[in-house]
Amino acid sequence: MKKATAPLHIMPVYQDNNHPLGLVELWPMDLTHDTPEIYQWVTQPYARYWGMTDKSYKQVLAEYTTICHNEHAAALIGKINSKTTFLCEYYDPAHDPIGSHYDPEPGDVGMHILLGPPEQRIPGFSWQVFSIIMDFLFENPYHDRVVVEPDIHNEKIHRLNKRAGFTYVKEIQLPHKTAALAFCTRSQYFQAKKNN
Repeated sequence: MKKATAPLHIMPVYQDNNHPLGLVELWPMDLTHDTPEIYQWVTQPYARYWGMTDKSYKQVLAEYTTICHNEHAAALIGKINSKTTFLCEYYDPAHDPIGSHYDPEPGDVGMHILLGPPEQRIPGFSWQVFSIIMDFLFENPYHDRVVVEPDIHNEKIHRLNKRAGFTYVKEIQLPHKTAALAFCTRSQYFQAKKNN
């Protein structure tokens, strides 16, 4: 029997054929197929805020196995023109440690994003990927507000968050970082997007 070389999922959960970057797809993470590449990303110095630079392959696989089998979270692989380009995690804050730092509301969704190492610099690329994920999250009518908790020292993501309309509320102490708690409602995001 031949070993499978393609992901097991047959359809993306999100697709945009008309994006300026080309064909954009979000696929559920396939642990066997995707973990080797994601491991290469999360252990590089540029991904230090992801918190896995010192993790072994086995530890990274265990982390994503937990996420992929969690009914309150998901990991998605972002592809642009069929090339794996970014990683998105989203989760229910009521079932995450962040939920102990504020009062989660129905319709809240937490989000993390990591870009793969660039092969070439594309002006505005980070913002375009960030917008893809926000569009995907708000495509779900149940999602009313996106919650983020970036490391307070991660200036790049703070700039993207503020550009997308996030309101920063307070600093919080999480097990692995001091984070900034921020929120963005559907209307805040689409108003900010219109202004960009």
